[in-house]
Order: sequence, then C-alpha cells, then structure tokens
Amino acid sequence: MKVENILQDLEKRKFKPVYWLEGDEDFFIDEIMDYAEASILSEAEAGFNRTTIYGRDADWSSVVNNCMGYPMFGEKKVVLLREAQFMKDIDKLQNYITKPLASTMLFVAYKGKKVDGRGKLAKTLKEHAVFFTSNKLYENELPLWVRKQTGSRGLTITNNALSLFIDHIGNDLNRITNEIDKIAPNLAARREITADDIENFVGISKEYNIFELQEALAKKDLYKAIRIAHYFESNPKAAPLQLIFPSLYSFFSKVQMIYTTPSSSEKALAQDIGVPDWKIKDYTGAARKYDSQSIERNILLLHYYNLKSLGVNDGGTSDGQLLKEMLVKMIKD
Repeated sequence: MKVENILQDLEKRKFKPVYWLEGDEDFFIDEIMDYAEASILSEAEAGFNRTTIYGRDADWSSVVNNCMGYPMFGEKKVVLLREAQFMKDIDKLQNYITKPLASTMLFVAYKGKKVDGRGKLAKTLKEHAVFFTSNKLYENELPLWVRKQTGSRGLTITNNALSLFIDHIGNDLNRITNEIDKIAPNLAARREITADDIENFVGISKEYNIFELQEALAKKDLYKAIRIAHYFESNPKAAPLQLIFPSLYSFFSKVQMIYTTPSSSEKALAQDIGVPDWKIKDYTGAARKYDSQSIERNILLLHYYNLKSLGVNDGGTSDGQLLKEMLVKMIKD
C-alpha cells in the first residue's frame, strides 16, 4: 500500500487496528505517524486516548497493556510506538496483532529495518495489519516528487531550478521539504521557483555547482570545468569530493547505458536509463562526445581519484588539485 492511500483512508476515517510502518525512508513513515498523532483524535480526546511509547524504553507487554485499554470519552484510542526498531522483544507483539482490540489503533514506526519476510511476524502483519514499506526514492522519481511538493503549496519550479535543487540535495526528502518551505515566503507574489531563488535562499550557486560541472564534462568544456573546480577549491563546503564523485559516477554510468539500450525515442531512452525526459539530451550529448571506452575510463578515474582523496597512494594532495587533475584527464585523454 502507498503512503497516499493510507493517508486518504485515515482522512476518510477508514481505520484499521494496526499500522506497521517500516523501511529506509523516514519521511513517509513520519508523515503517517504525524498525521496519526495530530489528526485522528480531537484535542480533548487526545488527552485521554493518545499514548506515545518509545521502543528504547518499552517491552512488548507495556505496549500490549496500553493497546488493551478502552478509550475514555471517545470511540478510538491511538497508541504510537516510535523507534520500534530498538525494541528487543518486538516479535512478541505477534499475538496481539493477530487479535487486536478494535477500538485501539496501534501505529508502529520501525525505521531503517524490515521484518524478515520469511518469519511468522511478517506473515501475521501481511494478514492482519496495514503493512507499509517505506523505500528511498530513485533518482528518476525525485523530479516528480519535488513537483508534487511544490504543487501542494501552490508553486511551480523551473527545470533548471529543479536540477540544481536535486543535484545538490539528493534524495534527502526532509531537507527538500524544509528548503521549499524556506523559499515559499520569499517569493512574494510570484508562484514559480527559479534558479535564482535556489541560489538566493538555499545557498547553491547557479553557476558553480555539481550540475554545471556535469554539464561541462558532458560537453568537454575544460575551461568551464576548471573554473568550477577553482570555485569548489575556494569554497570547500559548496561541493566536497564526497558529493562530487557519486554524482559524476551516476552520470557516466547512465551515459554508458545508452550504448546498450535500444530505445525508439528519447522519451523511451530516458525511462530506460532512469532520468527525467527533459534531461536526456545531456546524456545523449555526452554519448556523442565520448565513446564507450572513454566512459569506462572516466568511471575508473573516479574510482582511482576517490581512493587518492582517502589517502591511498597519495602523499597529501589537496582535494582541489585532485579534482582538477581528474577533470583534465577525463576531458583531454
């Protein structure tokens, strides 16, 4: 079940006794837990009928005891089990989950983990609970998700701003929403987020960033690439090597896929390699500039210089110098 479906059912007051929320993406788990905490019970009911338990401090019996109490001055009792991944005997909740009290709604936040799908608990959850697995979004899923977030606030975002935003922040969904909320009040009467807004309110340079460096490499523009590397060297926090290397590896890996992906159109190719439609020209352009062997060499260079940045076979060369040396080899060799 998707997070949207769970939230829609809760809003329609189509309640179930047990909600098990697990997985690697905290954002969606928090979204459901926060709704359950704030919106199911009225303020007056919550004082009597809402209980929050933390897995670090609880055992299975205390959770079940709280669930077995009947609501006072209301129809429902809400029990929120947070940090459930730290509860040692959580498997013992199985018996309660099999026969839960209908008037209690138990929400379990089991972050960063998944129950063993072969075990009895997993089978019980799938049969008797709302069982939600929260997964990290893939790179090609982020643009649509960001557009939904801006759209829900009555805003739009330009393609350039979106690329700049995602390439800098990645799939940190909590930070993305926080930054959108920070930008929104500064737009005044405007409703569109531009690259200038990202630069002014998020603190990302629209000229000197990983996205622009990637574009310079794609076009074999050595002058622009070195200019960006100089900026990074003078502003170490703007783009540390630990962010640059994975971003460039992802870029070149997708370019490499183009050589072996038989697609009938750019739209189909974008879907096959996992990038937004409007970014595919960056990748096809790079594929025309580099042959397959060059792309493979660049990926090996990334691995080599990543090791050097960690001190392997290197006597202390600065990050800035390593980056410039790598860029020259990628573009010129």
